[in-house]
Parts: sequence; structure tokens; C-alpha cells
Amino acid sequence: MNPTVFVSRMIPHTALDIVTAVCDAEVNTADTHLSQADLMARVQGKEGLLCLLTDEINEAILAAATQLKVVANVAVGFNNIDVQAASRRKILVTNTPGVLDDTTADFAWCLLLASARKLVEADRFTRAGQFTGWGIMLFCGEDVSGKTLGICGLGRIGRGMARRAKGFDMRILYTDAVRAPAEVEAALDARFVDKETLFRESDFVTLHVPLLPETRHLIDAAELRMMKRTAYLVNAARGPVVNEAALVQALSEGWIAGAGLDVYEEEPKIHPGLLSLPNVVLAPHIASASRDTRLAMATLAVRNCVAVLEGKPPITPVA
Repeated sequence: MNPTVFVSRMIPHTALDIVTAVCDAEVNTADTHLSQADLMARVQGKEGLLCLLTDEINEAILAAATQLKVVANVAVGFNNIDVQAASRRKILVTNTPGVLDDTTADFAWCLLLASARKLVEADRFTRAGQFTGWGIMLFCGEDVSGKTLGICGLGRIGRGMARRAKGFDMRILYTDAVRAPAEVEAALDARFVDKETLFRESDFVTLHVPLLPETRHLIDAAELRMMKRTAYLVNAARGPVVNEAALVQALSEGWIAGAGLDVYEEEPKIHPGLLSLPNVVLAPHIASASRDTRLAMATLAVRNCVAVLEGKPPITPVA
């Protein structure tokens, strides 16, 4: 008898074929988020759950799924899953690290450049038919080359940002809960500093930390006031790392020059103050959204799920 799996949302067919070949899989074929009640009903009796970051896998869901052996998250983050509750029930949790690092760093760099050079504002202006000729001060932004980049979190994606910054001849500062090995610092030409130094000296601050109790509102009014008035903030990590209300105030009152955001504090809700500001670039959580990467994420999640259900160790376990 094949193991039973619930796939909470449609994933690329190439990845889905792997799980359906060896499991009896029930799939939510609609590209829509399930309510907690629907998710709870459909995970009952299943041994595997393949889920997305938008699915809240809490104590109640896990308690209802009495046969569950593995929760495979199609994401590198796993703050949507109550990992402790899963561990108490001897349910393995997996994620998809590594396969999305470069794609996410690419997009964070895109947000940085678009914010610095006012690309979105300029695009809207041009589409509206307002471009009537070249002007010496038309949409003047900030140079990126030769400036200082401050990286909060020098993990895999943070290191990807540092490598990209080297191509722009940038001075690289970083802060992290654990200092990187000396050979990593040397290879990236990155200098470890305290948080205050990073915020005060950086022209661009980019966030690459997981969402943990200690990183929630890592960027608050105090940090934003430390930054240069010409500085930019980029967040492609997790929304609650930034206090959105404080960021709206900082952007509105000119504490900083601008921001580029891919994630939001109460996603998919966005603070209404952000929507009306011209000096922030807003993206709908698409930092890992390349075809190759999303397929790689789904495939790794599927292989994790199948491995556990076949009695093998998971490839990338969280707990």
C-alpha cells in the first residue's frame, strides 16, 4: 500500500510526478490558499504533507493529522510551521535551503538597484506620457558603485550579496549573531561590525536573517534613525524583521532615502502608508521566483517527503 500525501497547493508537474509515482497523493490543484479548516480536514489520514510558506501548520493542524510523519515545506524559511509541536509528535520537518540562494540574491540586488536609481518611479512617469525630454535632474538617484553595503545576516544569501557587491567595488560591512570564519571574511572582503556601526556607515542596508523572536523588528525606529538620510533599506528576508509603521514614518519624513521590499509584516497585507509612497519599490514576495529555482525548491521538498515515507533520512531536515 502506497504512503498517503497531501499537497496543499499546485507545484510544478515535474516535481509532482515524483511524489505521485510512489505515493497516493491528494493535491489541491487550485492555485489558492486553503483555509485552516480545509487544511485540517484534508491532512487527516495523510502520512506526508507538502506545504508552502503561506500554509500555517500549527498545533491544531498537527493534532488533527494523527498519521503524519513528515511536513515538507517548499521554502527555506519555516516560521509557518510549529516545529516544536511537530517534534513532540515525532513528525519530521524539512525545508529547501541552498537551491534558491543565487536567485534570491539576484532579486535583492535588483531591489537595491531599482530603489537607488528610481526605476519604478521613472517607469510610471514614462508610461503616463510625462516624459517630454531629457532633464539634468530628472529622476536623479544614488550611485551604487563604490558605496558601502551593510549586510544583516551573512548566511548563504548574504554572502551572495557580498559577492555581487564586490563587482560594484563596494565596501562591505556585515553583522550577524555568529561571526563568519576569517577565510570567508577575507574571500568576500567583508568586515564584521556591530549593528550600530553598520547602520550609521552603510549607504545600503540589506536584510538576510531568518525570522526568529530575536529578529522580529530587528529594524525599528531606532535603527532607521541611525541610517544616513541618503541610505536605502532592502528586505527580501521576512516581513516582520522590519517594523512597517516605523518604515513608513522614516520614508515619509526623510529619515532615509528609500526602500525596496519583497516581504511584508502582515503578508499579504501591506501597510497602506507604503502604497502611496514614491520612494519605495514593492514586490509580491517573488525573490525566488525563477522557473528553475521554483522547480528546484519543489523537487527538493518532494524528495524530502518521499525519503521519509520510504524510511530514509530526509535530505534537508529542520527537525
